[in-house]
Amino acid sequence: MNIVIKNIEFTLPENIVTNKDLLLENPDWDITKIEEKTGIFQRYIATKNETAFDLAVKACKKLFSKFDKDAIDTIIFCTQSPDYIMPPNAYLIHKHFNLNKNVIAFDINQACSGYIYGLMLARSMILSKTSSTVLLITGDTYSKYIHPKDRSTRVIFGDGAAVSLIEKIEDDKGIIDLIISSSGKEFENFYIPAGACRIPQCITSTDEIYNGNNNIRTSNTIYMDGMGVLSFFKYSVPKQIRELLKKSALTVNDIDLFVLHQASKIALDTIRTILKIDKSKMYYNLANIGNLVSASIPVALKMAIEEGKIKNNSLILISGFGVGLSWGSMIIRN
Repeated sequence: MNIVIKNIEFTLPENIVTNKDLLLENPDWDITKIEEKTGIFQRYIATKNETAFDLAVKACKKLFSKFDKDAIDTIIFCTQSPDYIMPPNAYLIHKHFNLNKNVIAFDINQACSGYIYGLMLARSMILSKTSSTVLLITGDTYSKYIHPKDRSTRVIFGDGAAVSLIEKIEDDKGIIDLIISSSGKEFENFYIPAGACRIPQCITSTDEIYNGNNNIRTSNTIYMDGMGVLSFFKYSVPKQIRELLKKSALTVNDIDLFVLHQASKIALDTIRTILKIDKSKMYYNLANIGNLVSASIPVALKMAIEEGKIKNNSLILISGFGVGLSWGSMIIRN
């Protein structure tokens, strides 16, 4: 028995913010340089009252038009932008679709590595016979955590949600192996200082903070040391991928397509160069949607399938890396 991603659906907000829009707001930003580094030209941004739950509902409706929702016995909702402090978003999905009371439902607070974490949990629960059909939802609206004048984050992140149906399969397809790693001591490279119990939001947490690159943020918005995070993952992600390939008795050349978290063009290019991956085997889709955080990998997988880049029996390596700091890689046979 193996565990397979049966289907993926996703939803993006209708609102599009282009680099030209950002330049109109911030005429001092060097958009050409930003585009060269990020590889991003536009992103989909949620409206003021649109949440990760709202986007997830739309994606679920697409999925449930093909599969019986009553077959689901577990909901895992991965998000760092939930609708409420409590309850978890998984219960909002459970209520909205009037699912059975014997359904297990919970959230996980993960970001760009969240899809790998979610697949790991779904796989473990199915193999242990705790579950049989898992609805894995990955959705974020990071735009709500970004200061409009913070160039380091606003140009990168978009909003979106993806839903994946995870089931068992009686052949050699599905998840082959995975590795997940953590470095909690690096957490201040990528976090939101205020807003929870350690530092509650208050009058002073809205004070604007200026850094040396003319970026502006507050303690209530995302702080990301972009170069620090890139430097860390430049070493860690290729090392983990090499370890996973060795563990699975495979080489880079054996993989048909690498679908990595769409962090930025410079991040993907750096990892591709270090691992000596042929450019045709590295998937890029961030140009018109940006970095979708936890939804990044499943959206990329779905798009790659639709574009014919993932075929029957393709060997795919996925890898996510971000907040935590956390990173995880997985090999899948389609």
